Amino acid sequence: MPKSIIFFLLFSFSGLFAQTVKISGNIKSSDSQNLVGANLFLEVNKKQWNVATDVLGNFSEHISSGRLVIKVDHSDFILKTIEFDILKDTVIAIVLEKDISQLKEVIVSSDKKNQIKNLSGGRLSFNLKELNGVPTLLGTTDVIKLLQLTPGVQNSGDANGYLYVRGGDPGHNAILYNETPIYGMSHLLGIFPFYNTDHIKDVEFDKSSSNAKYGGRLSSTTLLNASKKLPSEFSIQGNAGILASQVTLAVPVNDKTGFYISGRKTYIDEVVGPLLKSDSKNDVQDMKYGFSDANITFLSQVSEKNSFSLNAFYSADKLKIKDKNFALDTDLKWSNFIVSPSLTTTFSSKVSMSNTVYFSQYLNDLNMEQATIQFGVSSYVKDLGFANSVRFSIHNVPFESGLQYVYHDLQPQKINVENLATIDNYSQRKIDANEAAIFVSAKPKLLENLIAELGLRINYYISGSDSYLHFQPRVVLNYYASEKYSFYASYNKQYQYLSLITTSSVGIPTDFWIASSDGIKPQSSNEFSIGSNQNISRNFSSSFGGFYRSMKNLLEYPYGITQFNEITTLKNDLYVGEGKAYGFEMMLKKSNGKFTGWLSYTLSWSERNFDELNNGNTYFAKYDRRHNLSVVGMYDLNTKWNFGITQIFGSGNRFTMPTSWYFINNNPVKEYSGYNNAQMPNYIRTDLSVNYYFIKTSKKESALNFSIYNTLNVSNPIYVVLDVEVNENKDKVVVKQDEKVLYRILPSISWRFKF
Repeated sequence: MPKSIIFFLLFSFSGLFAQTVKISGNIKSSDSQNLVGANLFLEVNKKQWNVATDVLGNFSEHISSGRLVIKVDHSDFILKTIEFDILKDTVIAIVLEKDISQLKEVIVSSDKKNQIKNLSGGRLSFNLKELNGVPTLLGTTDVIKLLQLTPGVQNSGDANGYLYVRGGDPGHNAILYNETPIYGMSHLLGIFPFYNTDHIKDVEFDKSSSNAKYGGRLSSTTLLNASKKLPSEFSIQGNAGILASQVTLAVPVNDKTGFYISGRKTYIDEVVGPLLKSDSKNDVQDMKYGFSDANITFLSQVSEKNSFSLNAFYSADKLKIKDKNFALDTDLKWSNFIVSPSLTTTFSSKVSMSNTVYFSQYLNDLNMEQATIQFGVSSYVKDLGFANSVRFSIHNVPFESGLQYVYHDLQPQKINVENLATIDNYSQRKIDANEAAIFVSAKPKLLENLIAELGLRINYYISGSDSYLHFQPRVVLNYYASEKYSFYASYNKQYQYLSLITTSSVGIPTDFWIASSDGIKPQSSNEFSIGSNQNISRNFSSSFGGFYRSMKNLLEYPYGITQFNEITTLKNDLYVGEGKAYGFEMMLKKSNGKFTGWLSYTLSWSERNFDELNNGNTYFAKYDRRHNLSVVGMYDLNTKWNFGITQIFGSGNRFTMPTSWYFINNNPVKEYSGYNNAQMPNYIRTDLSVNYYFIKTSKKESALNFSIYNTLNVSNPIYVVLDVEVNENKDKVVVKQDEKVLYRILPSISWRFKF
């Protein structure tokens, strides 16, 4: 056949074969912020591609020509679907939350914003505005209690504001406010929300701390991010209630400068104090408690390529108790303060850098006076740090790398005892430590539907004569089988140099922090996890996962705050052991319609092994809760009425209980069969809330909130006291179990406003 005929046939039938074209572009939010990590699902003639935006919101992919359907998905933003014919290389710009596109052939479909969004690797993000229907005591969203309603997080019960994630201890969790660590975690007994959620734009929760950018904890990382958008007009919003009130102002200075400022205060002592005084049967005749906190975010667009922000947070609590019957006068104070100026520079469309200096401080101070004895104990932790981060892209692969340094200054315990005869001062040795780290992470596309998140963190730590160099790899593999099904597997290596020592079973802030020094080794962990996400339909989605975590050099402090003498040291007082935790997690969500909510369930085990405890045999950790079930429902009846309910069930906490008693010289003696050999009753709580809106628009809101905490008045004890008595014949021991309950049903009413 002549060559001319062959060329003619190839030319004639070339249109039957799909051509390869390049589609690229940028994704922004409605306030012109580049969206990092937005997922795009591309489909042409039933063939699919998956691509994610880089650190500057850009994406690029080679696909077949034809009828293209693009679905853009990103946390806290409306799902957008775009459909058009693509026949040649095309560049597009997409803005989420608005029906805007530079293409003429566009079809857009919108879904309601998700209250909780599943991110890659099992991470979660929270849209706090959409979660104001979840019942809380003060009518404002409580971040900590919200996290306790999600898979893998153990419910801490009443009188405790700590987080227990995947079998870890409370000090194993990092909470970062604009990437600055906060060491104090709660107000008194965990009753009140610790963070003013009107000032927080979004929350991201990573149960495995899989991002190499963050380190220093064995368990989870929670990011609390204030708004980075310059306020365009003055606005005020807040909440006024019976027990506490808060307010947030957005103030534009000019078109390139503005700030947000928030304040909150409780007046519970003015409400509860008179009730206690009027009750003649109450031994505690004078009890006062109050807290206040403040947030400020200052933003400035210094130049076209430079933006400056300053974030600060302050909180202070004070509890004062007087009991004349026991000549007791107690004063407990604790406070947090952080400040972090930051400069972000955009060098080009592919390179940006941020530099942050921060200071974080946590203090607590307990003073007790009884008769002629005065007792005081205090502690603090202070951090002065610097964090650098550079985001760039190489061949459409997003990278982030940087260096970090922090100077730790800690006073574990400073104790002072005075009486008429002597004065004893004793302090655990003050600890200074230096910690430096470099990190790098990348998100390469390994296969058509397989995206990896690879990270390496290298830490160098030195305190006195102790120094450590640790390599911490992080790996997450995300496989997108389709737009409905995705799977992930991850491995994380973690080291922790600062440890929280708990001295109380309830949420009284006498706990203190120590640093690895004088032979106290850093804690370490290895965690493996797998999971999947399913978009069942437009309204329903689900997630399933499993995890296994091994931990070494865990610390136990068997004494209370009164363990002190001239020769004691932390190294001698602390027990060192190992642990492991494993379990299964699942979540079912409904995100659209009048009725929304989720169901969360965790089946888990948490075990410990210390040579000095339980005869060296393995035992269950205190917060080994076999079952954790949370059900959250929100119903929008109409534009005026909104209802919310949470139902919580959790297996009881572990504690050590005597199994037999006998007499020696007419004195009862207890015997124990094992450490943490008993369980508290199962924890059950039902909360209800009702919101009635007088006004509800995007810029104005006025609503009354009615909430009932523990609606069914279930008795959930915070600890158990065993009273041992001898019968009249003195031949039998009678044991009475007294369950101490902090509070039962707690109603509240508040007014939420915005204008």
